[in-house]
Amino acid sequence: MTATRPIAMTIAGSDPSGGAGIQADLKTFSALGVYGASVITALTAQNTLGVTGVLKIPADFIRAQYAAVVSDLAIGAAKTGMLGDEETVLTVADLVGSSGLRPLVVDPVMVATSGDVLLEPGAIAAVRKALIPLAAVITPNLHEAARLLDSPVAQSEAEAQRQAKALLDLGCGAVLLKGGHGRGAEAIDYLATANGITTLARPRIATQNTHGTGCTLAAALTAHLAAGAPLVEAALQAKTYLWNALVSGAGMRYGRGRGPVDHLHPLASHEE
Repeated sequence: MTATRPIAMTIAGSDPSGGAGIQADLKTFSALGVYGASVITALTAQNTLGVTGVLKIPADFIRAQYAAVVSDLAIGAAKTGMLGDEETVLTVADLVGSSGLRPLVVDPVMVATSGDVLLEPGAIAAVRKALIPLAAVITPNLHEAARLLDSPVAQSEAEAQRQAKALLDLGCGAVLLKGGHGRGAEAIDYLATANGITTLARPRIATQNTHGTGCTLAAALTAHLAAGAPLVEAALQAKTYLWNALVSGAGMRYGRGRGPVDHLHPLASHEE
């Protein structure tokens, strides 16, 4: 009998500098013992300093990539990342919806860590209406949550929890609201489900190497779901993986701007 690893798929944009996007997702999958497949939605010209160009992948070729992967591989879980525009969002939503691919993690990528816009404003409504209802869990940061709700950015723990609960009304199964852009001694994420809110907290790390942290957390969550972990356990393990990657990567120097985390940190295969 041939043994195989769980398989996870990422549907996202490419980062040629390797710290975010498809590259970060695949590194994370591998670090956590999951086989990674991908569908590329956009090519970017970017590095640790910022994004200098984006080349959209035609919808027909996104469909061709998706069909090639799902017709051959037994996908245990999938995630979406950078989708770019309304046509791509609707294309991916149609593919996932018609194929019945589950569970789906939706990372509603809107703006890069560098501040560069990665989702056209007109596509936000498509994310809300077409993609989020397909998701087992969505992973917005505080700014993305505010955009999805047309609300101010949460400034307190109570406001963040209210927004996490409000996002459930968009039709997803759960919300992992990322608090890395917040303030305070701890970086607090909020996992909201129909059963209430679970708080995931770790000490905030003083580091400029935060390129791709959102992609990495969502990818780690997807990997653990693909391996069969229940949602709360998968979220806790993903938070631990990212925190250790931040700690391990804090002293590294890749590039001249906001460097990546250490996706291959020594503890990756022993996360608890």
